[in-house]
Amino acid sequence: MKLDENTSAHTHDDCCSTKPDEHGKHNGHTHNHRHDHSHDHDHDHDHDHGDHSHGTDGDAGILKSRWMLWLSLAILAVFLILTYIAKIELPRVAEISMMLVAYVLAGNKTVALAFRKASRGDFFNEFTLMTIATFGAFYIGEFSEGVAVMIFYEIGELFQDIAVSRSKRSIKALLDIRPDTVTVLRDDKPLQVTPDEVRIGEKILVKAGEKVALDGEMVSESGIFNTAALTGEPKPQIIEKGQRALAGMISIEKSVEIEVKALFKDSKLSRILEMVQEASARKAPTQLLISRLARVYTPTVFLLALLIVVIPALFVADYNFDQWLYRGMVFLVIACPCALTISIPLGYFGGIGLASRNGILVKGANFLDVITKIDTVVSDKTGTLTKGVFKVQKIETSIAKDDFMRIAASLESYSTHPVAKAVVAAADATALTKPLDVEEIAGHGLKGTVDGKAVLAGNTKLLDKHLIKYPAELASLVETLVVVAIDNSYAGYFLIADEIKEDAATAVAELKTLGISTIMLSGDKEAVVGKVAGELGIAQSHGGLLPEDKVRIVQELKDQGKRIAFVGDGVNDAPVIALADAGIAMGALGSDATIETADIVIQNDQPSRIAAAVKIGKITKSVVYQNISLAMGVKIAVMVLGAGGVATLWEAVFADVGVALLAILNAYRIQGKKI
Repeated sequence: MKLDENTSAHTHDDCCSTKPDEHGKHNGHTHNHRHDHSHDHDHDHDHDHGDHSHGTDGDAGILKSRWMLWLSLAILAVFLILTYIAKIELPRVAEISMMLVAYVLAGNKTVALAFRKASRGDFFNEFTLMTIATFGAFYIGEFSEGVAVMIFYEIGELFQDIAVSRSKRSIKALLDIRPDTVTVLRDDKPLQVTPDEVRIGEKILVKAGEKVALDGEMVSESGIFNTAALTGEPKPQIIEKGQRALAGMISIEKSVEIEVKALFKDSKLSRILEMVQEASARKAPTQLLISRLARVYTPTVFLLALLIVVIPALFVADYNFDQWLYRGMVFLVIACPCALTISIPLGYFGGIGLASRNGILVKGANFLDVITKIDTVVSDKTGTLTKGVFKVQKIETSIAKDDFMRIAASLESYSTHPVAKAVVAAADATALTKPLDVEEIAGHGLKGTVDGKAVLAGNTKLLDKHLIKYPAELASLVETLVVVAIDNSYAGYFLIADEIKEDAATAVAELKTLGISTIMLSGDKEAVVGKVAGELGIAQSHGGLLPEDKVRIVQELKDQGKRIAFVGDGVNDAPVIALADAGIAMGALGSDATIETADIVIQNDQPSRIAAAVKIGKITKSVVYQNISLAMGVKIAVMVLGAGGVATLWEAVFADVGVALLAILNAYRIQGKKI
């Protein structure tokens, strides 16, 4: 599924709308790219924006579609040059004719929609505001100013459309990286098909430089892949035979074969794209607040403008209706909160895009706000702060190390247990010999013969069972041990442990600098959990927990007033992720249930991205509040000047459009931030 054109597109109903709750459901460009300016579906105040999907062609399409606006601007420019530069006094009829033509070209759809909405009882919207202001200018004979108000209003909307279109395309270009065709091997012959025609279990061929189209398992011995689009990690990743390769990765060295393990629609990339699409519909509290205020703000503005026109008649001795009507119109023009209602969602959309470029999927603007309020990160251990892969950390033996590893690994190669696999992985696979008379003793380990020698490999209980003595200090080791005896004599041990992720300690330290404490919860034994917590600098940890225990602890923390983000990867973490204020999932190795439940997904499984998500949320929130302060400050100042007769319609429209453009540019800054 492609990223839909509905993703965070802009409509004029974003400004001063009396139906803010509907915006999240109906906003956007329809598939024929017509620009709907109303939530009502039986009419269309639209601009044909052309195709927004391909680089600058989208901007060109928008600009070309506004040819009537450009013609209107040209007519106004000619009139102003003749009148104020050439000092040619045009006949009144010629002036009125030129201005009416320019006005109809620029504002015909805005005026039509204003009347259409008014006929349905919806008077308090920007279309009615602009129509009243410009009609009032015509009434008092200020034709050029009335036309200018409409032209610059439409130019402001044009810049907003371009800004939103570019923001939408930046995320779409970043994530929509699935190829249109894939080479599938059928009857040992390569066949070009669309990705959704490939079935689970089939093998696909990915050539050097091509993108993987579907999730699968490496059949070739190994391959080097660029995973930046999925994870934000520029360093190439080596994927060995049997390991997972995901849609969106790019083979950068050679052709590889991959066995498909998920349908096209079920690939992680497809689901990421769906989540990004849904994210733009989830409004942040700041956006919802502005929408609620619009219900009160817009009618209040109309009332104040009316009072500016009417009240002075009771107190001003030389009251002039046209003069006060002009002031009321200035007040109306500058009062339109378009800068707020477009720059705020644009700011949050920029934050979502910045997060995506850093390997973080934020499922909604509201979660960018939530993450800034977090004071405690509760984290799972295995697969979150550690790699979730058993690995030999230490080998102690009284015989030659190579012989010890070869004998033990030969016996362990019989087992599929993760601990046994760790022992085998540590040895030279080419040196292994086939074990004989292998017997698996449940809960203890393996017994067999290797090179004619009787070998035991398992836990200390296995040696106890066979009355073989071993060093007493082994009992004090908290990690998993594989103890080995050869010919009824203790020979040594393998210390097996989960490996801590390279950036886990950095992640904890960065969170601490942000004023966020970290707590670790795990189902692993308490001694192991405590050891890992100590290495990472985590002050509070709990081990031996069941999923319901994690839920209980997080609920207790919330009852204490803590704002919790829970980070996990396993399916057993889904309930507690749902409970937390912000649920964060490790996306590369995480279970589907956990990723679906989470509010934020770390696509490269790096714990340090948690702090990055917090920083992105803070940057976004800062820019949004800057825009609110800028827009409201300038508007209040010019409204006061307009009501006092100091500001003209020209100044009002320049202030309105100027503030909107500054707010848009400020929102754009988010996308260029380095985290």
